[in-house]
Amino acid sequence: MKRRTFLLTGLTAGGALVLGWATLGPRQRLRGSRPLPTTGGEVPINGWVKIAPDETVTVIVPKSEMGQGIHTACAMILAEELDADWSRVRVEHAPIDKIYNNIAAVVDALPMNPDSDGMLKQMVRTSVANYAREMGFMFTGGSSSVTDTWEPMRNAGAMARAALRAAAAAQWNVLPEACRVEDGVVILNDRRLTFGALATAARDHLPDRWSLKTPQQFSLIGTSPVRLDAADKSNGKAVFGFDAGPADRLYAAVALPPSLGATVARVDDAKAKAIPGVIAVVPLAGGRYGSRPGVAVVAKDWPTARQGVDALATQWAEGDGGEFSSREAAMDLEARAVRNDGKIWRDDGDVVEAYRRAVYSVEAAYGVPYLAHAPMEPENCTVLVRDGAAEVWTGTQVPGVVRRAVADLCDLDEDDVTLHQQVLGGGFGRRQIVDYVVSAAEIAKAVPGRAVQLLWTREQDIQQGPFRPLNRARLTAALDGDGRITALTSASAGQSMVQGWSRYLEDRIAQNFPEKTTVEGLIDQPYTFPAIRVVHDRVDLPVPVHNWRAVGHSYTGFYLESFIDECAAVKQLDPITYRLAMLASSPRARAVLSLAAEKAGWNAPIAPASPGARAGRGVALRRCFNAYEAQIAEVEISADRQLRVRRVVSAIDCGYAVNPDGVKQQMESGILFGLSAALHGEITIEKGRVAQSNLHDYRPLRLSETPVIETHIVVSDEPPGGVGEVGVAAIAPAVTNAIFAAGGGRIRNLPIRLEKAEVVR
Repeated sequence: MKRRTFLLTGLTAGGALVLGWATLGPRQRLRGSRPLPTTGGEVPINGWVKIAPDETVTVIVPKSEMGQGIHTACAMILAEELDADWSRVRVEHAPIDKIYNNIAAVVDALPMNPDSDGMLKQMVRTSVANYAREMGFMFTGGSSSVTDTWEPMRNAGAMARAALRAAAAAQWNVLPEACRVEDGVVILNDRRLTFGALATAARDHLPDRWSLKTPQQFSLIGTSPVRLDAADKSNGKAVFGFDAGPADRLYAAVALPPSLGATVARVDDAKAKAIPGVIAVVPLAGGRYGSRPGVAVVAKDWPTARQGVDALATQWAEGDGGEFSSREAAMDLEARAVRNDGKIWRDDGDVVEAYRRAVYSVEAAYGVPYLAHAPMEPENCTVLVRDGAAEVWTGTQVPGVVRRAVADLCDLDEDDVTLHQQVLGGGFGRRQIVDYVVSAAEIAKAVPGRAVQLLWTREQDIQQGPFRPLNRARLTAALDGDGRITALTSASAGQSMVQGWSRYLEDRIAQNFPEKTTVEGLIDQPYTFPAIRVVHDRVDLPVPVHNWRAVGHSYTGFYLESFIDECAAVKQLDPITYRLAMLASSPRARAVLSLAAEKAGWNAPIAPASPGARAGRGVALRRCFNAYEAQIAEVEISADRQLRVRRVVSAIDCGYAVNPDGVKQQMESGILFGLSAALHGEITIEKGRVAQSNLHDYRPLRLSETPVIETHIVVSDEPPGGVGEVGVAAIAPAVTNAIFAAGGGRIRNLPIRLEKAEVVR
């Protein structure tokens, strides 16, 4: 048993490790196990910041930049406490070190109600935080980046500021308190010393204690400077995985299984090898870290490699998933949800008595399809294996796993693998999987001494997965004579995203961890119900699945918020007033719901823009990723039943908003991502084969379909929560509830098909 598995077993079992670790916070995160790499006279003050003689301040960021603006947000947090000159601030990807392990996402994954408190909860949270710090790994996901770096970035900046001030005070022979720090300069009356001039001396004055600013002292946090990556991404200087690696690299294209679980039975590579420019044909064993079996063609350029793949005569042997049908699987999941005999995740109050006394009852079945991640940058990775070492160039959400996987595949120590992390052209959870990295390492190992860049096609990216799981749910409610919910029951069935991830990690951490993604948004929603029961039947299917943006909230939000609207409709109650009555114990949820209603003009009449059309508004409320959000969607249904989403008004309380413009950008991004899925997203599988192949039949939202989006941020002094995935969770139910309000019927299955809307009287 691996050490991390042993420790986690102790943690989750409530053993001595819990009691031993629960008395301490996460161990220090400021000093790494190795010095930071430096160039040009840079001086590392701690594991998070370096200062150069030319006054450049380099912030070390352990989170992957994939368009969400996290490099700018993290740099702002540290620069604020450092009192750096923002124009001198730069960002560098962090090396792999346990001080950068993601603690916040692991703690947030605990199946605990956020509203509960007490010593036991704090003990478990602290124990798991210590575990994540010591035995976890670096990763970007779960909308946790700002939450996870908030404290270490602030402390690293404040520590460096104290060291610089102490170094200047020593030179001037005064107490540090006599000096002040401002825009990269330490000042005493008319005397000034810059950070660059003080950096070396500051290393001799590292403090044991320092003070953090109060929010009232912030001058950078809470503002919206231009993103640090904006210029390079506009002028083409930003380096993505496609662009990285030695100039003389070779290129590889691959033939991958046409159906679930298929393997190579036979291949005739003679025609491929005869193509000028083809260097090698490499069989791929697959299986490690979720990688697929197949055949790779290595050539001088990618078009030639692709031509070589097309020339291969490959015969495939069907696997266990060769007869899989997503349509049949959906029917089975529906039956499992009806049986309601899965794992009980929450069971509060007397559900049975509530149903016995109910005046009304409501029941509805909902469903969502498989979904692809479909980042704009398909999977790619460059690997060079040479002289007992390896170098890797790629964009990944899990740098430590990349290094470990390449070391395993190439029979190397992890210290002999160097990862050159690049910015990502989208991630959405897909690049938490290293299957394409493993294939690149297999290929490079067969061509030692030459760097090889592997690139998947768009079709391979969409058809190979992993996918967000297919899922089905059945919700029932008991209502009193006034239409108020006295008991709510949710029974769902589907695969587990985190359990799927555990297989790709080749680590038992996720298999042992009591993950809640299958029911998140149901067991921890903000409403107060007198009785509630949440059950989920976890089903294993031969389809690769993994975290998709917003994870379980991406479908539980659709289920619960649609169902609450259905309950309100029994007595024709206003959907917002109905929700507010159930939020007495959640003031933050009440605030975002009220703000969204005000800004959307909820009580004002809504009129269609064209003759014969009908218009309506719908609302959805979510608490997820330590944030609260409400969305109100306005839709119009034309006379020929064409749907248009006209406007979306969103209100969010994400705690302290580090960069308000960044928050708005991510809310817009999440809303458009979720709306793409709600209107068009669907992966269907028959006889083990994915029907969709590219952006024409797995299509994102078009510009002409994009609604007006307004985001309103609640001013808050709470610690920062997540933003990047929050907008995804509420948009589908907000739109489907608006469709009902416009007289279009109930949509209970995604993607939205008006012709399948159910008429409810």
